[in-house]
Amino acid sequence: GPGQAEMYAGLQELGVANGEDLKETLTNCTEPLKAIEQFQTENGVLLPSLQYALPFLDLHGTPRLEFHQSVFDELREKLLERVSAIALEGKVEERYKKLEDLLEKSFSLVKMPSIQPVVMCVMKHLPKVPEKKLKLVMADKDLYKACAVEVKRQIWQDNQALFGDEVSPLLKQYILEKENILFSNDISFLQNFFSPSPKTRRQGEVVQKLTQMIGKNVKLYDMVLQFLRTLFLRTRNVHYCTLRAELLMSLHDLEISEICTVDPCHKFTWCLDACIREKFVDNKRARELQGFLDGVKKGQEQVLGDLSMILCDPFAINTLALSTIRHLQDLVGQDTLPRESPDLLLLLRMLSLGQGAWDMIDSQVFKEPKMEAELITRFLPLLMSFVVDDHTFTVDQKLPSEEKGPIPYPSTIPEAFTKFLQENRIACEIGLYYILHITKQRNKNAFLRLLPALVETFSDLAFSDIFLHLLTGNLTLLGDEFALEEFCTSLFDGFFLTACSRKENVHRHVLRLLLHLHHKVAPAKLESLQKALEPTKQSGEAVKELHTQLSEKLELRKPSPAEVTETPSMELPLPTVPTPASR
Repeated sequence: GPGQAEMYAGLQELGVANGEDLKETLTNCTEPLKAIEQFQTENGVLLPSLQYALPFLDLHGTPRLEFHQSVFDELREKLLERVSAIALEGKVEERYKKLEDLLEKSFSLVKMPSIQPVVMCVMKHLPKVPEKKLKLVMADKDLYKACAVEVKRQIWQDNQALFGDEVSPLLKQYILEKENILFSNDISFLQNFFSPSPKTRRQGEVVQKLTQMIGKNVKLYDMVLQFLRTLFLRTRNVHYCTLRAELLMSLHDLEISEICTVDPCHKFTWCLDACIREKFVDNKRARELQGFLDGVKKGQEQVLGDLSMILCDPFAINTLALSTIRHLQDLVGQDTLPRESPDLLLLLRMLSLGQGAWDMIDSQVFKEPKMEAELITRFLPLLMSFVVDDHTFTVDQKLPSEEKGPIPYPSTIPEAFTKFLQENRIACEIGLYYILHITKQRNKNAFLRLLPALVETFSDLAFSDIFLHLLTGNLTLLGDEFALEEFCTSLFDGFFLTACSRKENVHRHVLRLLLHLHHKVAPAKLESLQKALEPTKQSGEAVKELHTQLSEKLELRKPSPAEVTETPSMELPLPTVPTPASR
């Protein structure tokens, strides 16, 4: 076929006879057998000792093709070893000269499956494959596929679109993996989205593949960062920020200094990574991080865009927010005001830099967001007053009760708290983490008191996937409360169901929670929830699937009516079936 002809065309250029030559010889000769013999002698393996061995092999019925093939395979292995050796020996210019000559000679045979590995091996060891050869490889799908990643890097670095096509499915896969964790049916306060350590996360398939594709190539690394920035701007999806940090730290793990030393975020990210591992920012690391932020020089403000993206990673925000809540509790014990704690102020500074990432990259105005004084002078003291309320209530419960009866838990929320959660992004983030904190402490009173403030929050943060994933996990600790009408009405009617119809993700999270806790919920309440959560025409597959699973679970729970036990048993004697004769 034409494929064959094309495949072996390169042999003629090298003065090696191919099938076409044999055909020609046979067409123009008088004694075909003699001609074949001569062709074999001219084009066979030129070893005198073989002259007698080959007829011997013929007697044993070993086809000449098989013999030549095994000689060929042996030679190819030797050649591959030799190419790899040349790539390491002698002076740099000399060894590359040898490889380039070899590539010149062998490239015309790149289509021959038997020779292709050798050509690919030569190219793999050349730091700069000649432009013309790269173009030929690029133009041929099969050749491009067969290339080593070292050669592909040389092609990609000047073809951003092609590189984008390779990276794009990996980025999609990454986002999907994150979303699958957030919506996973396993709900637990022990294992959640933030449980895996940074080191474990970097072993993930996508991070590893991207690391491999980039190698030590700064240009490719920059391209990937550019893709991540663009996608973050286009979608506001914060998982791209996680990948930005994971990729840098994956290269750090491999000690690829060619890239780490030119990424201005490297040391900051490395320090923050250690904090994320501990889920806490200690004083020593806080100083270090502050040093990096204060050290941003005039004219280099653009680095703030990158740092803000690193801080916008949900794993970073989670660490900063948890540290903030811990600091606030400590301050209550020390009787200190938030504005007197430099560590707390630094946490807020980093939180607002992270939360401002999208605006900064979008506007290209690289300066730190202004911290609102009210956040520090009014909002945080409010949160501290909630901590005090809890202490007071707990102490009151333990005191011998006087005639005046037990003191009720404060049930109203200061209006200022609700307003802060609606209007201030940082206040909202910290407020949500405080609510997660009291839920984890199984503090039902505090939870029910603050829950109404979550219906309307800054940019609907209380209905974001990460918060709902964490909240549903922590609510499993309050499992026994789900039997109480009042608790369920506050949680479902007062919070979840207010958003279900307009937000598909909330619908999914409620169904996840019920799938997990349905056996704790009072039957009447469960039935009304099942109705309220029916999928609509607009609902996606995930919601329908979850609702079906829930309905199936509830079917199994229904008590069977008494008369079912009276029906006579259906056990009829089975007809004996003859066993098939064993074959």
